[in-house]
Amino acid sequence: MAKFKRILLKLSGESLMGSQNYGIDPERLADYARQIKEVSEMGVQIGIVIGGGNIFRGLSGAQKGFDRVKGDQMGMCATVINSLALSSALEAIGVKTSVLTAIRMEPIGEFYTKWRAIEAMEAGRVCIFSAGTGSPYFTTDTGSSLRGIEIEADVMLKGTRVDGIYTADPEKDPTAVKFDEITYDEIYTRGLKVMDLTATTMCKENNLPIYVFNMDVVGNLRKVMDGEPIGTLVHN
Repeated sequence: MAKFKRILLKLSGESLMGSQNYGIDPERLADYARQIKEVSEMGVQIGIVIGGGNIFRGLSGAQKGFDRVKGDQMGMCATVINSLALSSALEAIGVKTSVLTAIRMEPIGEFYTKWRAIEAMEAGRVCIFSAGTGSPYFTTDTGSSLRGIEIEADVMLKGTRVDGIYTADPEKDPTAVKFDEITYDEIYTRGLKVMDLTATTMCKENNLPIYVFNMDVVGNLRKVMDGEPIGTLVHN
């Protein structure tokens, strides 16, 4: 039995680069697809949000002179590209998917509604939610929180390149200590950057737990679903 019945999986766009400096690494994409298929075959209902930082990030674009709203809209389009790539990789190995977009762009994807998403997941399809919230000034972390709350997910699984939350950045501070679990209030008081403040607050106020783990290690998604303590749980 899987630990969770319905999940919202948040993947970073940067992770899709793999060993590349830009774009999508086919091997990393295939690894993700196989891990998602394994969990789907356990009967878990899966919703996914992918960032777009491997292609374009609105905030960094604004710092280089782009209009912030247009920059964020470009970032939304980047998430659609990544969503289509993941959908293609999943379909290639026999997993049915639905790509839902927060802005209308049929026939690229269906326009998102909560009920369409839940209906698709209950029918066994993996739902990939793209274009963030559809509005500028919101990150894909906030988009993940919003979608996770809307689809009534049991947990948001935040797949990163580190194996959890630490007292400091473990890539910069070798003395950093990992938390097995931590409360939202502790994240605030310690000033830890798990997600942006808007996303974190939404999860806290709607009682949606977050589980942070290393998605880049093949097999870790299954371990999370089996209840192995490989990451950090964030809760009220």
